[in-house]
Amino acid sequence: MSTQGHTAKRLTHGHLVRRLSQLYVGLALYGASSALLVEAGLGLEPWNVLHQGLAERTGLTIGVVSIIVGAAVLLLWIPLRQRPGLGTVSNVFVVGLAMDGTLALLPETHTLAVRIPLLLAGIVLNGVATGLYIAARFGPGPRDGLMTGLHQRTGRSIRLMRTAVEIAVVVTGFALGGTVGVGTVLYAVSIGPLAQLFLRVFAVPSASDGSTVVATGQPRGAILRP
Repeated sequence: MSTQGHTAKRLTHGHLVRRLSQLYVGLALYGASSALLVEAGLGLEPWNVLHQGLAERTGLTIGVVSIIVGAAVLLLWIPLRQRPGLGTVSNVFVVGLAMDGTLALLPETHTLAVRIPLLLAGIVLNGVATGLYIAARFGPGPRDGLMTGLHQRTGRSIRLMRTAVEIAVVVTGFALGGTVGVGTVLYAVSIGPLAQLFLRVFAVPSASDGSTVVATGQPRGAILRP
């Protein structure tokens, strides 16, 4: 093999390693960020309101519930004709495990002087994590695919599908005992700009030409939830 061929092979290998690293670091940090929001107790992101509510009712950990719900949502991809990627399947397991692992390590907090910084740190870390795993381009999370699948099947906008599904998720989760609060609202208004910022920061150059490619389509449209 020529020197040029060896160089191209090394570049391709390094490119794949970086993407895989970003994927799994991003998913692990996403689970950790969700754990910070749970510990803060000031309101969760929409899907975790549902996960927490189901955890309260079933006695399972919130991470285990996240895995079960993620797997169930992934099954809905079949009639919606969505194709999962490595990132999709990894998302189901890694986020839930990381969430439970982080919660096991965090001490209980009671004062607002600790809970407010935890909330803010959780939201910012969630934006970092979202930028990392989406920029790796290994496929959307299971809940993302549900939104895009409904969009394709119904012809309605992704924003409308996201809003409808997440309102239903929050209402159901709240009724089951999930935490809705100022953190839920703050997360909703800040996660889009944060994730879009970190998508640019963690954009992976193309292996072929060195150009920066973040993801197909509009980044904001991709930021739904893992």
